Amino acid sequence: MNIILLGPPGAGKGTQARILVEERGMIQLSTGDMLREAKSSGTEMGNLVADVMARGQLVTDEIVIGLIEEKLNAESGGGFIFDGFPRTLAQADALGELLERKGQKLDAVIEMRVDDVALVRRITGRFTCGNCGEVYHDDTKPTAKEGVCDVCGSTDLQRRADDNEESLRQRLMEYYKKTSPLIGYYHAKGSLRAVDGLGEIDAVANEIRGILDRG
Repeated sequence: MNIILLGPPGAGKGTQARILVEERGMIQLSTGDMLREAKSSGTEMGNLVADVMARGQLVTDEIVIGLIEEKLNAESGGGFIFDGFPRTLAQADALGELLERKGQKLDAVIEMRVDDVALVRRITGRFTCGNCGEVYHDDTKPTAKEGVCDVCGSTDLQRRADDNEESLRQRLMEYYKKTSPLIGYYHAKGSLRAVDGLGEIDAVANEIRGILDRG
């Protein structure tokens, strides 16, 4: 199956993608990860990405679609999760055309709906172990011992510099301006499904399982 996870920053797309990778053998295609991987790959496309980024320019839709096409050609398995792409209607059209060329289709577009106020609290309260990557939250998942990671015992607990209210509200505005039109786009195509992005992780995962199992 091929699916898109839609939702603003902090909606839990990455967490749910990891669950689908583990349970269904799906392959997560994160735009950021693909660009970082391409930049150091030494391939023709990778050199192009490295050159564009070195000049401080934005990577074009054509380049991103080219990277996705490389992945579709090279990988197989349980299908693909598109995470962070498409972000615009032009990208959605390009992705649809690419999948059609490859004899594939989108099986579902899952919108992870959130309440902005709750989302701000969710994100501004989170922190991560710099050693093992375990994620915590001031309210819902504090460390058992203050300042110490439960998993590896490290005291290197970090908060992202942009996980503050002002920065987050700017990121949300950017999402709503550029990406929310996709909700109407995929609704019109009959492929949009919605889940409560602020539910417990297992509850959200169960909702997504139900969507995919129904096909």
